Parts: sequence; structure tokens; C-alpha cells
Amino acid sequence: MATYLAKTFGSAGNQRTWTWSGWVKLTGGGADETIFSGGIGLGASGNRTVFRILSGEAEKVMVFSGNTSQFAFKTSASLRDKSAWYHFVLAMDTTQATASNRFKMYINGSQVTDTAQLTYPSQNLELGMNNNEQQYIGLLTSDNNLPFNGYMADVYFIDGTQLTAASFGETDSTTGIWIPKTYSGSYGTNGYRLEFKNSGALGTDTSGNSNTWTVNNAGTGAQVVDTPSNVFSTFNPLIERPLEGPATFAQGALQASGTSKMAFSSIALPSSGKWYAEFKATAGTSIAYVGLRDVDDFTVDGNSNRLFYRNDGQKDTGSGESSYGNSWTTNDIISIAANVDDSEVTFYKNGTAQDGGTAISQNCANQYFFVATGGGWSFQANFGNPSFSISSGNADANGYGNFEYAVPSGYYALCTENLNTYG
Repeated sequence: MATYLAKTFGSAGNQRTWTWSGWVKLTGGGADETIFSGGIGLGASGNRTVFRILSGEAEKVMVFSGNTSQFAFKTSASLRDKSAWYHFVLAMDTTQATASNRFKMYINGSQVTDTAQLTYPSQNLELGMNNNEQQYIGLLTSDNNLPFNGYMADVYFIDGTQLTAASFGETDSTTGIWIPKTYSGSYGTNGYRLEFKNSGALGTDTSGNSNTWTVNNAGTGAQVVDTPSNVFSTFNPLIERPLEGPATFAQGALQASGTSKMAFSSIALPSSGKWYAEFKATAGTSIAYVGLRDVDDFTVDGNSNRLFYRNDGQKDTGSGESSYGNSWTTNDIISIAANVDDSEVTFYKNGTAQDGGTAISQNCANQYFFVATGGGWSFQANFGNPSFSISSGNADANGYGNFEYAVPSGYYALCTENLNTYG
């Protein structure tokens, strides 16, 4: 079951005026997903306020109340980047005389004005958000309906004030990228800030209001090192082979499964540097592959610029298979050390370099880390943000990432902080 947070406030706050801000990484796909919901009643007579990702409509974003009869705001644009964090600000004030001022949405600092559906709330409408009824983050209802399958960071709720995105983010003067900043104003009675810093109490409110949330189904991997300030690769659910269709993704797009499917890292290797990742096989039969594949060749069965380590111990360079290393099976962890600078690749099985540690000559610039499933295989990826339990814990040379096995000297996790330096 999906991880979600729940809270029922002792008394209702301001149901007309409020602001919600949060950083969200959309790693899911398939069914619609709920960012938050507040209040009761889903029909036209209800007032539940819902913030949802419409995966069935190519990741459009929608906020609505009363089953869209009271209020509906849907973006025209689709949010398709599975490797990026998005900053959302939802600012409500139904006391405003001008309808267009009653609700404003900001994405990455810019107000959204292009909509596919728009019904502003009536003046002075009291919404289910901030009521003393059920409030959820990451879920529509308590029976696990339309759960969120991605990451969230630095979630704020401001009770009684309508704010802009500038209260929670700013443009980096060097990179020009929208980045988080700490909110410094009043929170109001039911306001909160969830930083998710305490792995044992992810719902802790750090605003000073003590409006802590109850965390449900927080298993291994509920807290991640992937943040808006340092984004780690995941699998990319948007990339698929034309004939077989996409793999099935879970655990924030760090698990891929299926029969005759492929899964690729959401970030390609750059044109320089040395890069490391781990992949754990969790189920399967028949032939499976872990390796690298060319960015221009990933959706077809071409043989150019690819390198796989098969579970039967063979290596596949695109021109045929040959003996390489030990066979591997479920619960084994296969690591890849890709040296773009010297065009060399080394595979590891459970921390031991294969073929006596002799690197394979391979031009791996602009390739993706890659797994392919034969007979129902399932893989969990670790690009530095582990999807499986880590018993030892090893960072890269810059102190980033959390890996099961020691990262080879001079190699780095595939994350934006490292890309800024070595990419």
C-alpha cells in the first residue's frame, strides 16, 4: 500500500483563504494520483477539495471541489518530465470580488493562465480544505484510493493568507533555475511545514504550530535523498519499446517489472565523468539484462552502442554474446561503473568486479543505464537514492548517494549536483 499522511484538525481553520505549497516529483503513470484531499463528500453536494495529477490525461494537473461543480481548475499543459521536481503553489481566497483572483496556481514560480477547464469558486465559498474533517496528503480517501506514487518535499500550508510562489521559491542567480527558499511569514492556526527530515516521524510539523500528521504505510524507502536541490535519476516511465509497450513501474519509478520490457534511467550519462549505479534483481526467470544502451537507439532493436551483462554470465556488445562473468539471479545486486572519459565499463556482482576486474572497452557517453526483462523479471534501481534496503551505506566521492557497495574511486552518483560539476 502507498505511503500517505492523514490528519483531522481539532477545529476548522479559514476555509476561504489559504495557500498550499510543495515540491513534487511525478514518477508515477497509469492511474490518476492524489497530491492532497480535504473535507468529505465527493459528489456535487460535497465539498471535498482535491489536488490531483491526471495521469490518464498525460499528467495534466487539476484542482477541484464538489466533483468540479463548485470549483475546477485544470492545466492545458502536461507535466511529462519524470526526472524533475515541480514546485506547486495553490493560492485560494474566495472573498475576492474578482473571480480570477479567488484561485491562482503557480508552477515553478510562474502563474498558470492557460487552462483546459476553469470554473472559479463563488464568492465566499467555504471549501473542504482546512475543515475539521478528513485531510490527506498522498491519498484521496483512507481506503487507498488514487494514491500518489512519487516524491514530495518541503510542503507548506498557510491558514488565512493567499500568497504567491515568491514566498516559497526563488530563481537561482547563477543557473536561472527555480529553487526552494524558506518561508518566513505567519502560518495561521492550522498552518504547517512538513520537511520530512525525521525518518521515524515523517509527518512532523516544523512550523512551530505542532500540527503533526500521522504517517501510514511508511516502509523502506519512504524517506529519500532525492530532493529539489539535488535530483537523482530514476527509471523513466515515458520511454518504451514500440512493440512491447512500457514496463510496470513502482516505488517512485525505482522498480521496473514485466515480461519482455525495457527500463531506462531518466538521466543519460553525460559526455564526461565516471558514473556508478546498482540494480537488484527481485524476481524472474529466463534471460535478463543489465547495462547501457545508446540514447539514439533505445526504442528499437538495433545493435549499435549497447553493452549488457546477462544473468547467464554472458556479455552482449550488440554483435553477439561472449563469456564474461558469473551468472546472477534474484537478490543479487549488479553494479555498473561507466567511465565515460576513458570509454570503459566494469560490471560487479555483489561488489565483486567481473572478468577479474578487466574493464570492457565501450563508448558510453550519452547512454542510459538500462535493464531488460525476459520472463517476468523485476528490478530495483539505486542511482544513489536506494529503492531497496541498504545494509552498509556508501556515498560517492562527493558524499552523495547511498549505495550497498563501495563506489569505485573517482566515480559518482547520477544526480544533478554531480552533473553540474562533471557533466
